[in-house]
Amino acid sequence: MAKTFREWNVEQAWLLPPSVLDFVPADHLAHFVRETVREQLDLSAIVLPYEQEERGYPPYHPVMMTALLLYAYSQGVYSSRRIARACEERVDFMAVTGLNRPDFRTVSDFRKRHLAALQGLFVQVLQLCQRAGLVKLGHVALDGTKVKANASKHKAMSYGRMPETAARLKREVRAWFERAATLDAAEDREHGARCGDELPEWVADKQVRLEKLRAAQAALEAEAHGAGRSAPEPKAQRNFTDPDSRIMKSGQDFVQGYNAQAAVDHTAQVIVAQSLSNRPTDVQQLAPIVAQIKHNTGRQARELSADAGYCSEGNLAVLARHHIDGYIATGRQCHGAASATGRRRGRADTRVAAMRTKLARAGRRSRYRLRKTLPEPVFGQIKQARGFRQFLLRGLENVRGEWSLICTVHNLLKLAQTRKPS
Repeated sequence: MAKTFREWNVEQAWLLPPSVLDFVPADHLAHFVRETVREQLDLSAIVLPYEQEERGYPPYHPVMMTALLLYAYSQGVYSSRRIARACEERVDFMAVTGLNRPDFRTVSDFRKRHLAALQGLFVQVLQLCQRAGLVKLGHVALDGTKVKANASKHKAMSYGRMPETAARLKREVRAWFERAATLDAAEDREHGARCGDELPEWVADKQVRLEKLRAAQAALEAEAHGAGRSAPEPKAQRNFTDPDSRIMKSGQDFVQGYNAQAAVDHTAQVIVAQSLSNRPTDVQQLAPIVAQIKHNTGRQARELSADAGYCSEGNLAVLARHHIDGYIATGRQCHGAASATGRRRGRADTRVAAMRTKLARAGRRSRYRLRKTLPEPVFGQIKQARGFRQFLLRGLENVRGEWSLICTVHNLLKLAQTRKPS
């Protein structure tokens, strides 16, 4: 007797079209993201510009586009081309878009146009997490991570090398013009109807490089003058692809990137404050983050921990001024140790010395131990689980918006975990 199988007829037409609500299970994340965006987020800053535009071909609904971006990021899909392809091939994306299929240019343009407004969603989603009981502010840990820029570190050059390189490029371009002046007749025959004075690609490319080099020199000199120096340091570097990015140490390697910050609440690993800069060190980031915690949540954290990169007299004074019980490492932590006392020496009456004593007395019971259970797992979820290791956009302000969007999605996923099974 032949085995009976379930029917598989790809030519079968549907009498009634299916609902997109049935494309994925009722408890699927796609439904949660779509309905959260539709019902609980204020998107007036995104929608209003469309209502003020003159009539034309109707654009895709901005609420749908926002839900699409947030859901795509939650799935580790970041490029506009991959998002557009998913709208055509993945039923979970179709459940979000209602079978709309925006092309990659539409997705890219929407993200760029509304990047500032999308940044504002971070606080809204954080407040939803607060109402769900995911943010207690009993203990918050702060840390930074280096994220690659959309630029190669090999496209950077130090200020000391710029004059020599500019002179070489200038000589090469001038030499070509001198040779070309003696070959006018031959060039006329070779180019025919063309004018004959078009620059070869390699010459035009060198001219562009020369212009970028001069602009980079001027920018470094302006930065030096703004800092009160007569000239830039010879090792000061400028990247030609993304001038705002910087070469930073990340683990055992150096990357062309940015320094992304996140303050994470102990209750459910929700990010309560975030920022991004092109400064490789962390010490300047603590005060703005402390202020942002209060602004975002309406109240201040009771405790805050951070590694030795944030330790300074000024930062410890900031914590004291805000009545925050701080646990800041004063030096490199020994492997296996519960508290970081380090080897920093100095006056015994400083805040740093008091912090060193505080951590040493608590030993393995120190609240500092909570730090490793908060930002590091969050960065692991962002970089490893969702595969975000490099920014797509260029320029400091654009990258700040992109990092804010990444943090928003992280919190949205934490909120999704509170859903009751249907």
